Parts: sequence; structure tokens; C-alpha cells
Amino acid sequence: MDEAQALTAFAALSQETRLRIVRLLVTAGPEGLAAGAIGEAMGGASSSRMSFHLGQLQQAGLVTSRRNGRSILYSAAYPALSGLVDFLMRDCCQGHPAVCAPAGAAGS
Repeated sequence: MDEAQALTAFAALSQETRLRIVRLLVTAGPEGLAAGAIGEAMGGASSSRMSFHLGQLQQAGLVTSRRNGRSILYSAAYPALSGLVDFLMRDCCQGHPAVCAPAGAAGS
């Protein structure tokens, strides 16, 4: 992930609903969730509101979608999320990676 991609991802995540959606989809696993289920989890948000937020997350590359019959299922884009974390940790502690060990352990 380069700096421009990271900035786009952080911009998408800087909005409360979108951050909550990504966290929900990470928890849901690779099978993902239908848009309606995401809306319900977001407090009964309207389909147009969910469509907007999911579109922003897709544009940032943090969420993928696929059709399953009449439903659209959304999933976290794990490689992109891992890339974002890697971008943050790439130059960890100026060559002293042991200092960053607590941050790495938190994700385990």
C-alpha cells in the first residue's frame, strides 16, 4: 500500500458509520453480510444511507461485494486492511521492531 492508498483508506474510515461497518464486516468473516443486515446492525439505517457508506468503503478498497441471488453480500477486504496496518508499521520504531511488539501482539 502506498501513501495515496493509505490516505484514501483513512479518509473512508474517519467517519463513524463507515468505521463501524468495517469492524462489523471483519467480525462477520469472509462470508460477509447482506446490505440489509448491515443496515439493521447500524441501528436500522436506510438502504440509501448504507449504499452511500458501502460505496465509499468499496471505493477505498476496504470492502468487497458479490451478488448472491437477489442480495448483495459485503465482506471486509482483508488484504487491504492488512496492507493498511503494514503501511503504519512498515518503518516501526526506526529499526527497533521489538518496541512495536505490543502493537503486533494486540492483533493476534
